[in-house]
Amino acid sequence: MRSRKFIAMLVVPLLGALSLAACTPSGPDDAEVASLDQDWSAAEPITIDVFSIPANYQGTQSGWFGKIVKDKFNMELNILAPNVAGGGDTLYNTRVAGGELGDLVIVGKGQQIDELVEGGLVLDAAPYYEAMQNVPTYDPAVQKINEGKDGIYGFPSTVSTLKPTEPAANIDPTFGPFLRWDYYAELGYPEIDTLEDLLPVLKDMQDAHPEADNGKPTYGLSLFKDWDGNMMVMAKQPTTLYGYDELGFVLAKADGSDYQSIVDSDSEYVRTLKFYNEANQMGLVDPESTTQNYDTMFAKYQAGQVLSSWWPWLGQSAYNTEQNMADGKGFQLVPMQDQKIFTYGAEAYGGGLVYGIGSKAEDPARIAAFIDWLYSPEGVQVTSSDTMGAAGPEGLTWEDGPDGPVLTDFGRQAILEGDGDVPAEWGGGKYKDGGSALNVSAVSPAQEDPNTGFPYNYKSWPSYQETVANPLTDDWSEHMGGARTTVEYLEKSGQMLVAPGSGYTAPTDASEIEAARNQVKASVVEYSWKMAFAKDDAEFDSLLAEMQETVNGLGYEKVLEVDLANAKAQNDARVAVADELG
Repeated sequence: MRSRKFIAMLVVPLLGALSLAACTPSGPDDAEVASLDQDWSAAEPITIDVFSIPANYQGTQSGWFGKIVKDKFNMELNILAPNVAGGGDTLYNTRVAGGELGDLVIVGKGQQIDELVEGGLVLDAAPYYEAMQNVPTYDPAVQKINEGKDGIYGFPSTVSTLKPTEPAANIDPTFGPFLRWDYYAELGYPEIDTLEDLLPVLKDMQDAHPEADNGKPTYGLSLFKDWDGNMMVMAKQPTTLYGYDELGFVLAKADGSDYQSIVDSDSEYVRTLKFYNEANQMGLVDPESTTQNYDTMFAKYQAGQVLSSWWPWLGQSAYNTEQNMADGKGFQLVPMQDQKIFTYGAEAYGGGLVYGIGSKAEDPARIAAFIDWLYSPEGVQVTSSDTMGAAGPEGLTWEDGPDGPVLTDFGRQAILEGDGDVPAEWGGGKYKDGGSALNVSAVSPAQEDPNTGFPYNYKSWPSYQETVANPLTDDWSEHMGGARTTVEYLEKSGQMLVAPGSGYTAPTDASEIEAARNQVKASVVEYSWKMAFAKDDAEFDSLLAEMQETVNGLGYEKVLEVDLANAKAQNDARVAVADELG
């Protein structure tokens, strides 16, 4: 599978040592702008470079999504993915230093797009915006992203017209303690009071099922490093169970009631590192965690080798096939008594990524037309199928019936059974391999598809909910007060904390802060992994003290001061958007 959900990992570029070659390309003429809605399938074939921060695949987009783009725009996408090209900032910095990031860029909102605008690496798309048909539905977000700029340089991601105080996800929140429910049921549904109480439950599950069906060992937890940024990303995830999310080196609670430095000894971040360390001493952690990538880990979930998941789109996506659920097997959220799960509110001003057109793109009108299409019902369905729960291409995986949209037989196979062979006329190959490698959605899947009157997320469709009832979900519902979805359970139990979708982005770091941040985060990540795999409590405590001393020597306090100010500004923005639109 190429596409993966991308969570809170925007790369912070090291531009202090780079010089951006500013350029001021001439704008398009009226005829070029007017051509935006032409039949691009008859245009000359082109290949464009797409620099995508969240992409987890590098190379030419193939499969069914590649064919759709080729058929509609006579265009091939060459994906440039920093996650694949060694991770970190290297690919970004190298290309920026060369004066050309890509023809289409998908980068962080705020600092990254601002730097690219300042350096002349993205095009002012204002003339094209005037001719777009779909993006203007979300004009408040477009205007917000481009505030203070003399033009339109960026277009929002995961944008929505829903109230910002409503959960952006209407079925499953982004985070949660998802365990193999069938194994949990075998144990008699033991009560779980706190995060730490998950460990004995996972240990009992592992002891009862030491091997998966493939004969390989099972693990309570399996980790990966691909997405590490300001901190070890897998250590950040459990903090969301208590209402926190990251902003730089700060953990900020969704309701603005608490802000924590991640390196403080009593922080939720250090708590989760202790959690992993205890789990490792119990033999629960996959020993390949320090070397494997996301794809390797995902394959273990598919094989049933991992027993817990912090994200629904990991454990459930990999293992909850139609057959497994019919057999009563799969991942479901467990009722942890003290949880108050951080949940993103609908993004009235868009999420953390933006689309932009490279200033050196040879055919900017075609790229602008492609961007506009991403916001169309068809574009949302096909680009959000892997990342955000949309159903994929109409006619292949779903169709609109008299009572609303329904999955086709192939759609049930591809989505609910885990994969399928795509018909040749749709591009061939495996369905999972053919999904959009952009790995970002222009529109929230909770948004209503104007063509069907139902949300893009197929799990919201009455046809889906009526036909996929199975022993797994029925048993879960019975033990969760009759709730049919995770969000419904959390809302009824008061265990969800919604952070209003304000679209806030932190301002660009001063060069001194940026330099210190890059040194500090490397140290935090290095020590975090060492602490998670420390041989005993004494070594853990020693490494923690060493990390604190090291980062303080690198200027941590100065960076933390900036991050705390930004976290409080973020909360002010959330309060403001809730007052205005909530």
